[in-house]
Amino acid sequence: MASKLTEYLQKIRESEGLKNAILCGITLCKKDNSAEFFLVTDKTYSIKDEAAARAVSQEFLPQGFSARVKIVKRAPDKEGLQKRIFEYIQKTFPAASAFLDEQSIEIELLQSGANFYIDIASGEQSLFTSGKILDEVSRYLSTVFCGTFFGNVRIVEKKAVDPSILNEIEVAEEEEIPVEIRRFPICDYEKIDGVDAPLTTAVYMADCSKAEGNYAVCGTVNYIEEITYVKHDETTGTDVEKSRFSITLTDGTMTMRTTYFPRKATLEKVRAIKTGDQIIICGSNEEYKGTVSFKASKINYGAPPEGFEPVARKGKPVPKAYHTVFPEPYVDYTQAGLFDDLAKPADLKNNVFVVFDLETTGLNNNPAVGRMDKIIEIGAVKIVNGEMTEKFSSFVACKEKLSSEIINLTGIHDEDLVGAPEVDKVIADFYKFTDGAMLVGHNVTFDYRFVQYYGEKNGYMFDKKQFDTVALAQQVLRGKLANYKLNTVADYYGFEFNHHRAFDDACTTAKVFMELVKAKGHL
Repeated sequence: MASKLTEYLQKIRESEGLKNAILCGITLCKKDNSAEFFLVTDKTYSIKDEAAARAVSQEFLPQGFSARVKIVKRAPDKEGLQKRIFEYIQKTFPAASAFLDEQSIEIELLQSGANFYIDIASGEQSLFTSGKILDEVSRYLSTVFCGTFFGNVRIVEKKAVDPSILNEIEVAEEEEIPVEIRRFPICDYEKIDGVDAPLTTAVYMADCSKAEGNYAVCGTVNYIEEITYVKHDETTGTDVEKSRFSITLTDGTMTMRTTYFPRKATLEKVRAIKTGDQIIICGSNEEYKGTVSFKASKINYGAPPEGFEPVARKGKPVPKAYHTVFPEPYVDYTQAGLFDDLAKPADLKNNVFVVFDLETTGLNNNPAVGRMDKIIEIGAVKIVNGEMTEKFSSFVACKEKLSSEIINLTGIHDEDLVGAPEVDKVIADFYKFTDGAMLVGHNVTFDYRFVQYYGEKNGYMFDKKQFDTVALAQQVLRGKLANYKLNTVADYYGFEFNHHRAFDDACTTAKVFMELVKAKGHL
């Protein structure tokens, strides 16, 4: 793909008005089988240049497609470059941004491009040179503006931030937040394997992490699979074949997965449950190896009221603007190359999705079983009209030292989080990013509980409909995979990625999600 892009730009740049042009994106339109090439130039271009660009673009399209071009003249100015550089370093290299402000960056405009200089204190220069930050900033500017960009550092006298202060910070206990557990009435109760007395209410699945004692959930079965296993009977001294059922269901607020162990007398009734049925499962929260899951004990038929709409919790309105984490356009040239697979199900085209992933300091996402672990990175991508259009990515400040396990798993170090924005700032911007969208994740419940908790602490109520790519993979790829881990599903579709980094995981999950919906045909 890179060689094709190089060849394309070489031909485009043969025109005088486009000799420094860059390609910022390609938009496909299935209605008229056209592709619009978005070019940016720093020179005045003519109608002749535009016609030549259209002809070149046509050469690179499959037969049956017509080319359109959109050309924008964009020349960098000092203030714009200074702001772009600072925001890019702040987002991509938060450890280095702790030593900077916008005024630390000086711009020297050239005929085509610019030089930029970063003022830093003595001893800090290794952050910008050994880490190739200057090269990355130059590369980024070249994707936004025409021309070449070169960066350097200048040593000045100023006070530096010492990352070792992390050792001296005492971590305050989290304040307890008010518990709000929503319920709805259950209708059409019918016994399968449980109590005779009809149950009257079910807890919203989105609120289950806060529920205590025994409670019920009620929803539609998305997936059910019987799994046989052998258990040794101590009384008879023989091995006995048993069954358990893996069940995924949703009530519109969340998708929940659980395992159910039926009694022998009601095994056939449980086997009769199928996808699309509405059921009630009774159980309680159970902690295992630092995580909380729902342990099922009873199962029966039952449904929410007809026309049930979840009641939203009251919170702060969506922020009017981004203040700390600014989404950027998502450009993936592999999307533009998928000319052979343009069909998208209506559910994919007619809805907006935010696919997200977190990195955290540990696995505890339930304050009921101990102090909550911290979010240290959020990564997300927005899907509009079946295309990945925007990305959201940020480290999150953490006042406690990271464990060696988390460092080894994610590759994130304490120094990476120095200067990163606090969780209240990031969660507010993420709340805005998800406005009007449904949430998607791989094992989405785990990450959602973190987002829900820190959102509530800051007044933002995440009441979004969610889709779990684990559940979708179970439905679409059943019998084709050894397991449904993200890397296993990604390998099946041929997606390579840097696992256990938030944006990379979110981006891959988004690609997997779209493939699964295409294969299924609907959500």
